[in-house]
Amino acid sequence: MLNLERLRTLDALARHGSVSGAAEGLHITTSAVSQQMAKLEREVGQRLLAKHGRGVRLTDAGRLLAEHAARILSQVELAQADLEAQRGQVAGELRISAFPTAARGLFPAALAELKERHPALRVRSRELEPENGIRGVVRGDLDLAVVLDWYNKPMPLPDGLVKALLLDDPADVALPAAHPLAGRDEIDLAELAEDEWITWGEGEFCHEWLMFTLRSKGVEPIVAHRAAESHTQLNLVAAGLGVCVAPLLGRDPLPGGVVTVPLRQRVRRHVFVVWRADADRRPSIRAAVRALRAAGERVGGAALVDGAPVDGAPVDGSSEAGVPQAGATEPGAPVRTAATAS
Repeated sequence: MLNLERLRTLDALARHGSVSGAAEGLHITTSAVSQQMAKLEREVGQRLLAKHGRGVRLTDAGRLLAEHAARILSQVELAQADLEAQRGQVAGELRISAFPTAARGLFPAALAELKERHPALRVRSRELEPENGIRGVVRGDLDLAVVLDWYNKPMPLPDGLVKALLLDDPADVALPAAHPLAGRDEIDLAELAEDEWITWGEGEFCHEWLMFTLRSKGVEPIVAHRAAESHTQLNLVAAGLGVCVAPLLGRDPLPGGVVTVPLRQRVRRHVFVVWRADADRRPSIRAAVRALRAAGERVGGAALVDGAPVDGAPVDGSSEAGVPQAGATEPGAPVRTAATAS
């Protein structure tokens, strides 16, 4: 009989590509990973790992068993979700990530609500950029990730994930108070062609979005400073060192010396939460989505579902306000990116 925990270790190795990555994902030591794999090799009577440079790679037998392990673990996840749903209790552990401004703007209220309403649920949260959050959910290191895309640049999602919109987050441009355009009611991006920009890190989704958007308006951006945190960006603006895009979520309080002005293009980003389709029935997932949407409603307006506010009444495809139900496909329901990944 194949040992489930050893199959989980093999699956982590296949997904992470290294012993250290598997150990980090499973929250165990590299020595424990090696011991589990040695036991699994003895169990199946075949070599599953081979040395590759300073690391290891899966043998043909290792890859074959890893494919089976992924399917077996997915079925186990489904069984656990079904049992949890039948029991109807919000309990156990929930691992969740969010990009920094969502962690600041949504997590305090959402996680406090979960703690108060569901004391048997242990929530473990962390800040991760959207791409890393999605990878964590796909790998099984996370149960949920709060991520984003922009009105003109969708975030691609891997197969086997479900997503639910939390809110539409409007964004303005932040200017030093002494900027010549600071008193305007709105600004066109083309008017900022000569300004220096404060943006996110090279290769980050939001930075790539900003470069794409400015260039589509005929502006070749002058990037002066980079900062991952929006409040760092805003403080650089306050010092007169450039301009930046300032989404509403997590923006307040604005530092002194900064003025925000709406953009004529009505820039906005979509904030949503993703999870694995095979965990769709878990009450803890449903409770977390509900709490995150409630927190979104407090961020200067209402959370949006397909452009319509969640007002406390059930939405199509849901059994409770803004809460996904497995298999829902009507407007306002969670969106599946594809059939459950094996």
